[in-house]
Amino acid sequence: MLFNSFVFLTLFLPIALAVYYAAGAYAPRLAAAWLCVASFIFYGAWAPAFVGLLLASIAFNYGMSRAILAGKPGSRGRRMWLAAAICVDIGVLVRYKYWSAMACALVEWLGLSAHGWLAQTSGSVILPLGVSFFTFTQIGYLLDCHAGIVKRSDALGFVQFVTFFPHLIAGPILHHKEMMTQFAQPETYRLRAENISIGASVFAIGLAKKLLLADPIAPYADAGFAAPAALGAWGAWGTALAYALQLYFDFSGYSDMAVGLAKMFGVRFPLNFNSPFRATSIIDFWQRWHITLTRYLTAYLYYPLSMRINRRRAARGLPIGRAAQRSPTGFAMTVAVPTLYTMGLAGIWHGAGLQYLIYGLLHAGYLTINHAWRNWRATVQGTAAPPGIGAQKLRHVASVLVTFVAALVAFVFFRAHGIGDALAMLEGMAGVRGFGASAWPPLDAGAHGLAWLRLAMGRAMPAPQVAVLLAIAWFAPNSHEWMGRFSPALERASNAVPAGLAWSPSFRWTATVMLVLLVCASQLHGEVRFLYFQF
Repeated sequence: MLFNSFVFLTLFLPIALAVYYAAGAYAPRLAAAWLCVASFIFYGAWAPAFVGLLLASIAFNYGMSRAILAGKPGSRGRRMWLAAAICVDIGVLVRYKYWSAMACALVEWLGLSAHGWLAQTSGSVILPLGVSFFTFTQIGYLLDCHAGIVKRSDALGFVQFVTFFPHLIAGPILHHKEMMTQFAQPETYRLRAENISIGASVFAIGLAKKLLLADPIAPYADAGFAAPAALGAWGAWGTALAYALQLYFDFSGYSDMAVGLAKMFGVRFPLNFNSPFRATSIIDFWQRWHITLTRYLTAYLYYPLSMRINRRRAARGLPIGRAAQRSPTGFAMTVAVPTLYTMGLAGIWHGAGLQYLIYGLLHAGYLTINHAWRNWRATVQGTAAPPGIGAQKLRHVASVLVTFVAALVAFVFFRAHGIGDALAMLEGMAGVRGFGASAWPPLDAGAHGLAWLRLAMGRAMPAPQVAVLLAIAWFAPNSHEWMGRFSPALERASNAVPAGLAWSPSFRWTATVMLVLLVCASQLHGEVRFLYFQF
């Protein structure tokens, strides 16, 4: 079931809310149990067969969490239970997400018969929706059990934490401390008009992003990536920009809808998307793009490896921390290695193709260079004269553009069907095939001298749409800023928008939200899946 479907909007959501608050008025635990049932119904509406997988995963991980908590802190038994649980969870991911691609590669590499067992198992496997998200959520919970952060287990709270449908399919990746404390409060299950009003407003913003901004630009991206080797520079850049903007507003829209839906049920989610195209560096980009994934990777992959490396260096009498980063070797060991490890795994998490690994490694290289640049700037900044206001603004604009282009190059690998297609697209963007020559007229400008004029008029590619979407991404306030002090996100409220323009519980904004929902309803011609559903 999709958030942008008639069934969800007119049947599932109203019934889920009505029963939830009716049960909450009687007994909060009953409302929590209903929310779990509703979440399973939501998940099963797509593929009932995989409800069993979700149930089995939850039952297994809850049992393992009990076993880990029963052991003594730091004991060998705890480590063994944790290792066994993670191996099984990763095994499930490999089975559904990576095995087909791995088996195909092995069959081709070894030249095995097409009738062999390995070749037969290399066929396409249906990927269960959200398998990466609910698996990683539970692995994080198990790691916190082992670390002693989780003190006691609660079966209903655990099921609610994992299955809560606004985050079940594509995030945000939640932390048990910020969620289970809310689920344990009776006030969460009491009907409050402001929760419905605020939640519906944020949901409407997200739905508009998906239906009115992301989906209309998608055909241009799909058409271009279907034939990347035929594109000249105009078409290649147009395709890359179209996909980047489609992904931006698709994921931003989903994130808003998830936050809005959670608020309708009296729950506040962490912010997961914060205008990443305004980022002035790749470090800043990852603090804005899929924020909860960055938090997860940092806490469970980057920091543990970095701390282990620093402990070993300290035992050998080598400098650690900032002191280590002053030398090339120390910087490579304490910054570059953990970054390559973390972002490489982040790339693989998104998919089985090598293009996803390259996507992760590209960002690892970007981040490493960014950290090195910051270190160098820190050493010379004290001796340099501060730049003027004009120079600061120019530097800011240049930083945003450089960061955007770097992210755009990585997005090409993120979207392409393979490394060959990605390289073909980048060749087109570099002008290897010229500005025009193309067998793809809907996107490319042709080989004539008026290519730039046709581009500007929007006949060769979606120039007006791209310009409008870029302007929105760079200059318009996001939902967290627009909602101001009424923002339902767990993060501190933003005051970027003047009070007179920010959302408020008023007739004016109620009418605006209703109008947006009506316009969106007119665009519900079909159910277009969110891009992050495939991860």
